[in-house]
Amino acid sequence: MELDLNQKEDYKETELGLLPKDWEVVRLGEVAKISSGGSAPQGEEYFKEGKYPFIRVQHIDNEDYAVKKYDFITEKAVSDYKLKLYSKGTIVFPKSGASVYLEKRAMLPVDAYIVSHLCAVHSKKDDVLQNFLFYVLASKKLAKEKASGYPTLNLSEVKMVKIPLPPLSEQKKIAYVLSSVQEAKEKTEDVIKATKELKKSMMKYLFTYGPVSLEEAEKVPLKETEIGLIPEEWKVVRLGDIANFKNGINFSANQKGNRGILTIDVLNMYGEGIYVNLNNLYRVNKKIDENYLLREDDILFVRSSLKREGVGWSSLFKPTNEPVTFCGFIIRARLKVENVFPEYLTNYLRTKIARNNLIASSGKVAITNINQGMLGKIIVPCSPLQTQKKIASILLAIDRKIEAEENKKKALEDLFKSLLYNLMTAKIRVNNLEKILD
Repeated sequence: MELDLNQKEDYKETELGLLPKDWEVVRLGEVAKISSGGSAPQGEEYFKEGKYPFIRVQHIDNEDYAVKKYDFITEKAVSDYKLKLYSKGTIVFPKSGASVYLEKRAMLPVDAYIVSHLCAVHSKKDDVLQNFLFYVLASKKLAKEKASGYPTLNLSEVKMVKIPLPPLSEQKKIAYVLSSVQEAKEKTEDVIKATKELKKSMMKYLFTYGPVSLEEAEKVPLKETEIGLIPEEWKVVRLGDIANFKNGINFSANQKGNRGILTIDVLNMYGEGIYVNLNNLYRVNKKIDENYLLREDDILFVRSSLKREGVGWSSLFKPTNEPVTFCGFIIRARLKVENVFPEYLTNYLRTKIARNNLIASSGKVAITNINQGMLGKIIVPCSPLQTQKKIASILLAIDRKIEAEENKKKALEDLFKSLLYNLMTAKIRVNNLEKILD
């Protein structure tokens, strides 16, 4: 229930603000053991065939409040570096470096050794729940801003941190509510991961056999082509034979801002769905030739990327309520034939084989730029138009499922943050909830 200000007699003023009368304010060191890890072993000998988990700052995922991967060290590493073993469930967070500002928090998923840059916290009282301690620390910003240099936390500072402490029964209920939201988010992430894997498998299947059932696939006559097996009735064409290309506009830094024409940037290109993200477009204050204005079903390619996996990524443009152009780090492909469905082609251009074909055409191993000539050489399968539309429809349904789950995940993240703040400040109370397991 939410805080009723008409019942303020049930609350008291504290160093942490207005809190229920039966809550305490304590220093972390009064209720928990606080320590830090040891030096990170140096040298391959300490990791080769290691079997003991060793956790570093970078192993903590600050979005999921979890440790999802870690190194393995040998028994010799434990002995030589005199490392201490921390039990599963120990709370860990950075105490030095820029990562302190990220407010990373996690509970060890296994018994593990930890690096010296991590602080370890474990309840030392029966009436202080470890899970509650974790969430209360997740709600607090421990590091103070500094004018220069990396922030640091020493153990004495951590021990002096003041935290709210409800009765044990309410601690359990707060932890239960927050962990339930976290578990729901994790299940949603599992669905997203599985759906993305399904899409990869479906793309490979659909571009090999077409939109047919597994039983029918066995009867589809196939032929070998430069891009692998495809149905005999399909053709292969070069992208340059079915599309014209154009590089985007160039402009100076002082022309970019809040005035002028909406402009698509490389950052708008990446996403699971095949359409360009039209959110957060910037404007360029420059007179634009009509040839640079985008039309519906134009396919855009990332021309230049710092990372190899980003170059050549394609997205499909759908119009908005005003004219849009595209920056010089993007190449536009505009279809010049009517027997190619844009959604089908864009999906194919995102397949592993199409992207490998693009990279191979450059003759380089570490490609970070493409040009119109390279795009024109890409070989694509051309099936009957109705087949293309069926394939695009199947993949669109999967994209919509992924988008719905991503939106659900975002809603759960927002709910968790809101509950974390409101529960730890007693603006929402759960003390009257029933059926919370001990």
